[in-house]
Amino acid sequence: MRNTRRQFFVTAMGGFSGAALSWGCDAVAKRDTGLNVAEADRNRVLRSAHRYLRERPVTITAYRAERSAGGKHDYFSEGDYWWPNPDHPDGPYIQRDGMTNPDNFVAHRHALIRFSLQMPALTAAWRITSDRRYAQHAASHLRSWFLDPSTWMNPNLQYSQAIHGRVTGRGIGVIDTIHLVEVARAIPYLRETSVLSDTEHDRLEKWFAGYLDWMTHSSNGVEEREAKNNHGTCWVMQAAQFAQYTGNQQVIEYCRDRYETVLLPNQVAPDGSFPLELGRTKPYSYCLFNLDAMATICQILSSPHDDLWRFSLADGRSMQTAMAFMFPFIADKHNWPHPADVQYFDQFPVRQPSLLFAGLAYSEPRYLSLWSKLDPDPRVEEVIRNYPIRQPVLWVDPAHRSLRQFIG
Repeated sequence: MRNTRRQFFVTAMGGFSGAALSWGCDAVAKRDTGLNVAEADRNRVLRSAHRYLRERPVTITAYRAERSAGGKHDYFSEGDYWWPNPDHPDGPYIQRDGMTNPDNFVAHRHALIRFSLQMPALTAAWRITSDRRYAQHAASHLRSWFLDPSTWMNPNLQYSQAIHGRVTGRGIGVIDTIHLVEVARAIPYLRETSVLSDTEHDRLEKWFAGYLDWMTHSSNGVEEREAKNNHGTCWVMQAAQFAQYTGNQQVIEYCRDRYETVLLPNQVAPDGSFPLELGRTKPYSYCLFNLDAMATICQILSSPHDDLWRFSLADGRSMQTAMAFMFPFIADKHNWPHPADVQYFDQFPVRQPSLLFAGLAYSEPRYLSLWSKLDPDPRVEEVIRNYPIRQPVLWVDPAHRSLRQFIG
């Protein structure tokens, strides 16, 4: 079954206008922010979810990956920035950093992103309305991806971000499952209804526990964990959410420690910038992406005894300084003092979750006001795949006070 980029956007993008949940969600209710995300997002969520009710689940098994070294149930993708060598067309691919090759295999990634758009949106609609239709269809997606032996995906990314003629998969490919973070966030809400049996919930947790084990012990997973830039950040973001969902306290503590002792010290400069992202060919969008991932880590892992939002290094570097650095350039991109991205510069920013999470954590109305004005539903593929947190009702208390002071 061939899946073109046009088909992907028509079918997946068009028309979308307790114990497992973190303390960060509860903390929102304790801080007087004046924000009600359910009120703010209700119409948007229901428009998308109503449309998704008419669309069947589609998993990676619907698309044959002829260049994959794996099997039917193995996720496969190819490195975005790798191209045929014009001097040796049949030889190994060569890299063109920041320039996406449109001919690489993307069907599995598209299916995963479609899933990550639909299942959390349906769950958010369930949370807002208590309409079982939404929960039932969200459950059908979960069964297809993780429970049905004929359509499920194996819990590893051994063949992700392959490079033709060079490697069958790379650690860098682990970043593709950032789109499962919000799925794992959404699943516990479905325990509030009977759309999944206890046995099915147990099997879902087993799948994510297996994937987390692969992330933490396989050579590809360890390679990605040790990455110095946004890839290392996204490893922690994923591991933190999957560990929280499966109750793996050891990995939760490891992720907290890694944020405090590795991510902040090695990625955040004294002025709050991300030097490793600024050195790339897409410095603006990579800085936004890394900021969102770090903010999501803080949202997942903060606790009454270890509030990562308030944590700072001895020299003052913190999540707060990183937000303060990027905020002026999210508010007005024309002030960006660094080179423009080689692609898609005009399509950013969108409704960055870092603005919401930090606005709530720091009771900062400027962040919340800007968040409320930005586009929540981008349609450009490059933006969508770097914007995996889309359903705030799954992340913060949905009934906290009023949003009128932020949205006119």
